Amino acid sequence: MKMDRRNGAEKKPAAVWVPAVGLTMAAPLIGVALAGYPLKRYAHFPPTTHYVRHQDFSWPVFIGYAVFITMFVLPLLLRFLRIPSPRRRPPATPFPWWGWLSMSVMAAAWILAWTRFTWFEAFQAHTFGPLWLSFVFVLNALCYRRSGRCLLTHRTGFLMVLFPVSAAFWWVFEYLNRFVQNWYYVGVVFAPGEYVLYASLSFSMVLPAVYSMQQLIGAYDGIRPAFSNWHPVGFKQPRRWAWMTLAAISILMALMGVAPNHLFALLWLGPLLIFVSVLTLQGKTHVLSGAASGDWTRIVSFALAALACGFFWEMWNYYSMANWKYSIPYVHRFMIFEMPLLGYAGYLPFGLACAVVGQAVLNILGQKCADE
Repeated sequence: MKMDRRNGAEKKPAAVWVPAVGLTMAAPLIGVALAGYPLKRYAHFPPTTHYVRHQDFSWPVFIGYAVFITMFVLPLLLRFLRIPSPRRRPPATPFPWWGWLSMSVMAAAWILAWTRFTWFEAFQAHTFGPLWLSFVFVLNALCYRRSGRCLLTHRTGFLMVLFPVSAAFWWVFEYLNRFVQNWYYVGVVFAPGEYVLYASLSFSMVLPAVYSMQQLIGAYDGIRPAFSNWHPVGFKQPRRWAWMTLAAISILMALMGVAPNHLFALLWLGPLLIFVSVLTLQGKTHVLSGAASGDWTRIVSFALAALACGFFWEMWNYYSMANWKYSIPYVHRFMIFEMPLLGYAGYLPFGLACAVVGQAVLNILGQKCADE
């Protein structure tokens, strides 16, 4: 969809994102303040203090979450399986030389991340950066081979802007995690300045990886035939529903730090619902807009992209020296690497939040959606 440069609102992205981000960050802080919790513990940096006692595993809660997740995922899976597989077509171009180079760097970084060579001790804690960055380039190379296009070659400016935006974007989730403490970092200890620098470098890879994976998924012919003309889901009065959603999610996020064992899932759902609600109230389109006409392509592709990236991130994290661990109430069982099985469901709404932020970048750049 082409953006109208004459639209004054498009020239003022702050009108959309200041209230959205502000509400996302303010709501949980207001909640714990009203509850009388000491605010000092949420400002401890680097975030190494542990003040949330997570509930033990519970079969009823685990089953309830599993049923809830299945209600959303199963129809999508059945839809995909019912569509005949498209005829295979040959690659558009040979695998590029920079793709082979990126694969070599990724393989070397992977080996170094999972081993403990004496000569590499000084750099052992910093393997995520080259590993994740080369992963982004490999995804672009695979997409280029498949379709003859990729973000790196045809949307270079957009891809480059995603890196700093991604760092800021993930810091919001790090902040929200202060209130539920579902993950924490171990392996090395950095001074505050070092922590900000090294963490930001790693965080900067998130959006480029998810968008590159989404482009790769879109380069294959299975998603669009299955989901471009499916069940339309929309609301007759979207602004009213947006106000209701915004009010409800704001209250719940204010309670997130007060009841972290019960509302931890809002860490992933809350920002998405706030972003989408504010965009709807501003009259903007977003990743969920296509569902009103039955086009679920972007929804499915971004959710799958984040899930696929999440699998690789969790895998590489498992044996790395500087890594993260999880502590998720009620459902912390059946581990795949460090992540409990149901925890992977969080990547699905996270992928949609990535799409919303990426589209905001495109709007600022005056460009159309990256997958059009």
